[in-house]
Amino acid sequence: MCHGCKMRRYAFMFLFTIIALLAALFTGCTPAPPKDMAYVPGGEFYMGSDEVDTEAKSLQYGNKVPWFANERPMRKVKQKAFFIDKYEVSNKRYKQFADEKKYPLPAYFSQVNFSGIENLPVAGVSWFDAREFCKWEGKRLPAEAEWEKAARGTDGRRFPWGKDFDTTKVNGSGNHEGPMDVVSLEAGKSPYGLHHVAGNVYEWTDSWYERYEGNEYDDKDYGKNFKVVRGGSWGGLGHYSLVIYLRTTYRFPVNPEGKYEDLGFRCAKDIN
Repeated sequence: MCHGCKMRRYAFMFLFTIIALLAALFTGCTPAPPKDMAYVPGGEFYMGSDEVDTEAKSLQYGNKVPWFANERPMRKVKQKAFFIDKYEVSNKRYKQFADEKKYPLPAYFSQVNFSGIENLPVAGVSWFDAREFCKWEGKRLPAEAEWEKAARGTDGRRFPWGKDFDTTKVNGSGNHEGPMDVVSLEAGKSPYGLHHVAGNVYEWTDSWYERYEGNEYDDKDYGKNFKVVRGGSWGGLGHYSLVIYLRTTYRFPVNPEGKYEDLGFRCAKDIN
């Protein structure tokens, strides 16, 4: 074999080896998520909103905070990779936890036939209850930024499925009179495959209700008194269920001891 042919052969083998190593490296960087969890890769995404309530609609509905005021500004946020539940925690999962830990169940468990609600999202649980459940499963509650990235992806979408509201993809805004199966509404999934990150039940996050960096709105509730809930619901936390609450950027402060019939949660998990 000529010297030039040998050199070309060695160069080809070297190139092939590099390609193979890179393929193995990048394949290894996408860990398989645990059962019924989604993998959300690390990197930047658009968080927050620059929308403005020009007609003061929020005040007309009796709210103290103008819509969008606590969501500003829209900016790029860098987030580490993590796992998050594809589904809201169901009554069935929560009962398994409560039975094993001898933990109190929400009051409605004793008022209905359990077989008819086991696949509905658990509700009527405090932030502390949600935290204990996640610890029991070897998980944790998602931070607010994690929740938003999992709900909207990296392209700044307004709803989990895209820019425009679609009543057929969500359990909210008055189109249903109660919660739905946590695995339902396939068409309304987020970019990472999460069900019901808009509607069904609001969801606890692990984050305190604090001012975003660069936000100029002075909310007296900012601080370490309230936890952020996300996602909107079928019932509106006892008020209204409006489209505005079903957006991926909507955030609302709730006392961590609060319990509502349309407030539940899902869990997240670190990647080791």
